[in-house]
Amino acid sequence: MTLGRRYGTETVKIRDIAIDSDLPEKFLELILLELKNARIVESVRGAKGGYRLRRAPEEIKLSEIIRLVDGPLAPFGDADQLRGLIITDPDHRALYSVFLEVRDAAAKILESTSVADIVGHSSKSRKQSSTKKKRKKRPVLSIVEKTARSK
Repeated sequence: MTLGRRYGTETVKIRDIAIDSDLPEKFLELILLELKNARIVESVRGAKGGYRLRRAPEEIKLSEIIRLVDGPLAPFGDADQLRGLIITDPDHRALYSVFLEVRDAAAKILESTSVADIVGHSSKSRKQSSTKKKRKKRPVLSIVEKTARSK
């Protein structure tokens, strides 16, 4: 998130990312190493060194990061594994089909959401935030109030 917010400005020291993200530096080092090996981030040495994104936040999908760091997108295994279980385990076929639908829905959302979307640098996130501002909040009991007035 920190690197997405600071994209195009400067490199960010791991200490600053850790503080901003509220993560231990040692844990963050492992994640950044994986991201570096996948060519999502790059490190710069020296006094002005640190980390920065190699690509624009709009080009980095959350699915790419999650698959890299955590593996499959859903806690139910990968899609091929679930499809195999649907075929080979008829007693639990319906359950595995639901798990596959959940996995596919999660994948669709994560594959269409970029780092820019979650840090507020994209038109998608700006549209969502402006829509939220325009909505007028109504009291939860407005229906009850209308019904009571009409009686």
